[in-house]
Amino acid sequence: MLAAVGTSTLAASVLDASRSGQDPLPVELDAEHVAVAACSERYARQEGVDAPELFAPLSRFWRTADGWLRLHANYAWHRRRALRVLECGEDATDVAHAISRWPGEELEDALFAAGALGTVVRDPADWAAHPQGQAVVRAPLVRCDPGPGPGRPVGAGRLASSVRVLDLTRVIAGPVATRTLAAWGADVLRVDSPHLPEIPVQAVDMLPGKRSTLLDLVEPDGRRRLEELLAAADVVVQGYRPGALARFGLLPQALVERHPHLTVVTLSAWGPDGPWAERRGFDSLVQCATGISVVEGDQGRPGALPAQVLDHATGYLAAAAAMLSLAGVERGRPPQVMSLSLARTARWLMEAAVPVIREDNDQVDPDPYYVTLRGADRPVRVIRPPGRVDGSEPTWTVTTEFGSDRPSFG
Repeated sequence: MLAAVGTSTLAASVLDASRSGQDPLPVELDAEHVAVAACSERYARQEGVDAPELFAPLSRFWRTADGWLRLHANYAWHRRRALRVLECGEDATDVAHAISRWPGEELEDALFAAGALGTVVRDPADWAAHPQGQAVVRAPLVRCDPGPGPGRPVGAGRLASSVRVLDLTRVIAGPVATRTLAAWGADVLRVDSPHLPEIPVQAVDMLPGKRSTLLDLVEPDGRRRLEELLAAADVVVQGYRPGALARFGLLPQALVERHPHLTVVTLSAWGPDGPWAERRGFDSLVQCATGISVVEGDQGRPGALPAQVLDHATGYLAAAAAMLSLAGVERGRPPQVMSLSLARTARWLMEAAVPVIREDNDQVDPDPYYVTLRGADRPVRVIRPPGRVDGSEPTWTVTTEFGSDRPSFG
C-alpha cells in the first residue's frame, strides 16, 4: 500500500510541476495514515448510524465437494442469482448443503453463467497454470497506450485543480481512484444507473469530494447527456467489467475515437485479456483465485487479507496513471488509454513477498485521521486522504448523497 499511495502522491507532484513549469516538489507519507486509509470502508460513519457489516452473511467461504469456494452476495441481485443456481433459500444451512454437492469449478462456471459471483480457492501454483493466471502474468501492472489525441491541456493551476473527471465506477477500486483525484482538486462527477442502488456504507466512504448523479443510458436523453459530459471531461475512469458498457459506446477505443482529448482509465477484476476477461469479480474473489486466500489461511481453512488491499492499491495506481497522463498532455504528448486489474495487482503483491498490512495495524488509532464532511443527508466521518506534496495535503471539504446531483460539472 505504501508503494501505491506513494506512486499516486508522486504523480500529483509531477502533474503540479507540469502545470507550473517547475521541478516536482518533494512528497511525504505517514505509514500509519496509509494503513488506516487502506481500511477506510471499515471506519466510514454516517452521523447517528451504527457501523454496518461490510459483507453480507452469504459472502464468505463455503466447502464444495472438492475444496473451497467463496461467494460474493453483497448486492441483492447477485445474491438472488446465486440462490437460483443453488436452488435453495437464504438459510445458511441450506446454502452449505447445496454448495457441498458441487465440484468447485463446475459451480464457479455455473455462477458466472448466471451472472452471480463465486470463485474457487486455488493455491498459487494452480493459478499460475490457469489460462487466466497466464494471461495476467503477461500483462504489465499498468497498461498504457497513446490515444489518437491531441490532448486538451488544463493549463495553469495547482495539482489536479480544474481537471474534470467522469466517474463510471462502482466498488472500491474505481471509487478510490476518483476520490483520490478529487482530493487533489479535481472536479469529479460520478454517474450511476437509476436501476442499480448503492450499498449505503460504500456511498459514505466513496463519495467524499465528488458529486453523484443518475443517468439512464437506455434512454436517448441519458445517452445525450452522457455525451455532453464526455465532451467536457478530461478524464474518464471506468470500473465496470470489460464489455459491460459496450452497448453504450463506452469501450475505451470507441470513447477516444469520439473524444480524442480524453484520458481513459479502465479497471477490472481479471484484466482485459484471457478467458475470464469479461467475468465479474471483487477483491475477495481475486484473493481466492490467485492464491492469496491459501497463503492467508490456517489449518486447512482459507483466509483473507485484513483489508481490501487489491482494491485500494489498484485505485491509487489508477489515480497515478490518470495524473501522469494529464502531466504528459501538459507537455504536448497525447493522452493515454490505460488499464489495470485487481488480478495483476495481486501478482505484484505476491511477487513483493512482504506483508502489506498486518493484523496489528488494527492497533493504529484512526481518530487523528478522521475528517467530518457535510453535504449528504447527515454529516459523515471518513478517513481523510493520505500523502502530502511539499506541505500541501489532499483534502475533501464536502460530500454528497448518492444520485442527488445534477448531471453537470461544477
